[in-house]
Amino acid sequence: MATAPQMNRALPAIASIRASVLAPLVEQIDRRSGKTDLLLATHGILRSQLEDPYAMIPMARYVAIFEDAARITGEPALGARLGTLFKPSDIGPIGVLFSISGTIRAGFERLAKYVNTVQSATSSGVFEEEGNLVWSYRLEDPQMWPRRQDSEFSLAASCQLVRSCFARNWRPLEVHFEHLAPRDRSVLERIFRCPLLFGESANRIIVSGADAGRLYRHEDPALSAVLERTVADLVGQTVPGDSISGQVRTLIGIYLGHKPITLPAVAAELGTSVRTLQRRLSQEGTSLRDLVRETRRTIAASQIEAHVQKARIAEVLGYADSTVLWRARRGWTR
Repeated sequence: MATAPQMNRALPAIASIRASVLAPLVEQIDRRSGKTDLLLATHGILRSQLEDPYAMIPMARYVAIFEDAARITGEPALGARLGTLFKPSDIGPIGVLFSISGTIRAGFERLAKYVNTVQSATSSGVFEEEGNLVWSYRLEDPQMWPRRQDSEFSLAASCQLVRSCFARNWRPLEVHFEHLAPRDRSVLERIFRCPLLFGESANRIIVSGADAGRLYRHEDPALSAVLERTVADLVGQTVPGDSISGQVRTLIGIYLGHKPITLPAVAAELGTSVRTLQRRLSQEGTSLRDLVRETRRTIAASQIEAHVQKARIAEVLGYADSTVLWRARRGWTR
């Protein structure tokens, strides 16, 4: 999840992020080595770009630089540690909206709604599961891999937002990561203070229902309205007109393995009828079934390559067991 001191130009169509988000990384590398400029140049970035609040860089380069920064500094959990330094002001009016929200639930709902004003090609959503709140975050392009640092930074930063805005000693019920477990989890365990699950279909923070709904403050309606309008204007400056298949693919990434993905459920999320959803998907040459299968195939491929146990892959993808997964994989190759 990006930080952005200034957010008043539209995000381009290519998956991009504000160049200024690299400033904290550059500071860390500057402290520990003299390789900062070489690292940036390797990925086609100039240091001067970081000083321009309007400059954009491709998301793939940001992810790759973040991974290289962790290697160069010798700190595998660099992203998570930087996330603990995160402040509401780092994401401008979105962070302020989070900070004045009356409940943790409202804060995460706003974060999910507006994250694309800061970075594009990102799936973020909030849903209920067994009475608890689940916040999900995932970069959409499977080719951006590995991306451990961005994932751990985003979830650590989100937890830090809750602790700084609601309850200093708050801890989630669980935190899920899409990447595999690192050899040493101790830093992550100290930061998140809860059970950690790895190899999931998306990065998620599980918040207890009691914590999510607890009223911490009464919002100032006038201030909220002004901030909502400001953020809405930013949304209007992002690239519009995402395809219906793109929107459905985003929902699949958020819910896969946690909620049934059916035509009625997806149509309800998008505020349309089942018939209209089917027609629009058909016009784009696809269907809900095809999109679910495509998402499962992509996630399964990366996890099989990483030698994740088949039973675990089946669970993450929402299959009953590894036998059902095996049968499904046979269908993917036809």
